[in-house]
Amino acid sequence: MAHIIAITNQKGGVGKTTTAVNVSACLAESGKRTLLVDLDPQGNATSGLGVDKASLETNLYDCLIEGRPMGDVVQPTMIKKLSLVPATMDVAGAAVELVTMEDREYILKKALQAYLGQVKKSYDYVVIDCPPSLGLLTLNALAAADFVLIPVQCEFYALEGLAQLMQTVDMVRDNLNSRLQLLGLLMTMYDGRTNLSIQVTEEVKKYFSGKVFHTIIPRNVRLGEAPSHGEPITIYDPHSRGAEVYTKLAKEVIRRVG
Repeated sequence: MAHIIAITNQKGGVGKTTTAVNVSACLAESGKRTLLVDLDPQGNATSGLGVDKASLETNLYDCLIEGRPMGDVVQPTMIKKLSLVPATMDVAGAAVELVTMEDREYILKKALQAYLGQVKKSYDYVVIDCPPSLGLLTLNALAAADFVLIPVQCEFYALEGLAQLMQTVDMVRDNLNSRLQLLGLLMTMYDGRTNLSIQVTEEVKKYFSGKVFHTIIPRNVRLGEAPSHGEPITIYDPHSRGAEVYTKLAKEVIRRVG
């Protein structure tokens, strides 16, 4: 069975999509068959893997709302063992249309289960890139996932909103998905030259003892440049610090899941 990991934080700009794209790429390059599901209407994970959204005839919206089989939507990527379920702005409409649907929190889970059952042992990991909100799309991701990974930016307001997010995770575990576990909190955009980054990291580790990844994602120019070239960091600059830390993170994810 594939391990399903939802990457979420309702705050925008915390490195969520950067993490989804690059940890998926690193998992695939380590030999793990990986599926990245872009659940964010902005479709940044889709363009970050070099897929032209304007040329897509189908996307995740068709699976969620039209009932189209996910296998019809899955796209190959430049990395041999990494596949993608792409998103366009159509997915924003799905967030509205899901409201009136029966079992609305389980639509993604059902689509994923049907596809994974069809392809059987084709994937080791499914990574879901959630939108920056705690709406129905994110609830669908958490209802479908085995684990949740939360990127936390090393800045002053890092802890603001984390309590609400953790309450949502607990609510999902109690009411929708009893197997959901916190895989860990990931500190991102870390700058070791500033006291702020050091203090925020220490604060998060204090409040979430044992739940913070040992790997910390630094501020890195090459990580910021890679999406504009439609490539994960391991292809854009495989010798960069960004590629090194995401490779390390993928190994830590494998250990924690295992």
